[in-house]
Amino acid sequence: MSDGAPDRDRPRAGAPSPDGWPVALRGVTESVVTTLGPNDRWNVAALGLHAPAEPGDPVTARTYGRTRTWRNFTERGGGVVQFTTHPRTFVDAALTVRETDDPVLEGADAWVEVTVDEVGRETEGDTTIRTWALDPVERAVRRERVPTINRGFGAVIDATVAASRLDVPGFDTDELLDRLAYFADVVDRCGGPAERDAFARIDEATGWRALGQPEADERERDRGDDES
Repeated sequence: MSDGAPDRDRPRAGAPSPDGWPVALRGVTESVVTTLGPNDRWNVAALGLHAPAEPGDPVTARTYGRTRTWRNFTERGGGVVQFTTHPRTFVDAALTVRETDDPVLEGADAWVEVTVDEVGRETEGDTTIRTWALDPVERAVRRERVPTINRGFGAVIDATVAASRLDVPGFDTDELLDRLAYFADVVDRCGGPAERDAFARIDEATGWRALGQPEADERERDRGDDES
């Protein structure tokens, strides 16, 4: 597949770039993946990429439960992994159902088409977690950027993880709401317009602030009783 962008084979300097991948990976690198659904449209989802432990090992990723990505990986055998710095893209991928006509998103700085094989499976409660080995097929770098650090962007990414677990059994809702409140404060203080817009989308998609309001009201009433 190709979107007209040239493939660039040189790896990023000073960091490991697995064979066939357009960017360096370390730890768990957050990405967005598009997978082709039964309606012939591309589903957009967030995907954490686990860097290889040893040279020659594959890049891996996990799916949790019976998601669209799991279904499309199983039925289609692959997808298109993409790297972007647009926070709204991550929020929509993690918390909403988004489908597109094209596999490569407009905001992707680089992409890699992969085939996948299930290499592991475990169960936590009622959730089946599958581990997939990702094998790169074709890749392209569309834009190169000078990296900058923005705490607001990091807070948006962490917030999507907390928000996506609000309805998952086994996670403490109050703890997740506390995390979201903290991340909201970081975005307000340190983020720019793009990060604030992305966090507003988290509010819209989950309504998490309303979930925490009854407890906040109760704490306020208790404090008033103590002071009377």
